[in-house]
Amino acid sequence: MIFRQLFESESSTYTYLLGCPDTRQAVLLDPVIETMERDLAALHELGLTLAYSLETHIHADHITSACWLRSLTGCKVAYPEMDGLPCADVGVSEINPLKVGSLVIQPRFTPGHTDAHHSYLVELPGSLRAFTGDALLIDGCGRTDFQNGDAKTLYRSIHEKIFTLPGDTLVFPAHDYQQRHVSTVEQERDRNPRLGGGKTFDEFVAIMANLDLPYPKKIDVAVPANRLCGACPEETAGLIEDPPGPSVQG
Repeated sequence: MIFRQLFESESSTYTYLLGCPDTRQAVLLDPVIETMERDLAALHELGLTLAYSLETHIHADHITSACWLRSLTGCKVAYPEMDGLPCADVGVSEINPLKVGSLVIQPRFTPGHTDAHHSYLVELPGSLRAFTGDALLIDGCGRTDFQNGDAKTLYRSIHEKIFTLPGDTLVFPAHDYQQRHVSTVEQERDRNPRLGGGKTFDEFVAIMANLDLPYPKKIDVAVPANRLCGACPEETAGLIEDPPGPSVQG
């Protein structure tokens, strides 16, 4: 698999580029509008054609570049089927994985941060990678106080769908705020301050109830735009400003 982990600094978001070395087709997982030009340049540099943009969930801290990528490259926009977005071309689910050449991206329903959140597994020879979105972070997890989030549901999702994976499964989160890049299931099971080390259901719920986090500064713009796959002008003129046009197409 061709793989790149790409970072957007304002929202501390990781975008993942996954490519099939045989067909030269690729997926961008959780792309961000501000770094679209960089992502297209990476595709061009690697000689890849973008087949899909893919989201773990409807984000509240940034606007996706999904529909912009579709306009520029002809790729399809994929979202969790449960989100029911008319702007999406493909709905993924646990029974409907995303196939890109020889790559199979297997969704796992992991609600709790949002009610339709999905993580994704990619199995390679001798390696399993889990792209955990905002469900499980390195030494943390996604917040549960908006977008139908629920701490009890998130605890079950992580323990049943992620912590049951082999311990050496690589964990790639959607965000990190301390310049960390990857973890493992075993590391998070052992030392995650919110969920690891045998933290009980009640302990986790109490931790989440007392985080006292600030209101996401972009949520009032990002969520409506992301429900429109990034709100491209031909779909919703004037909702967001046009980004600078990319100089390179994938």
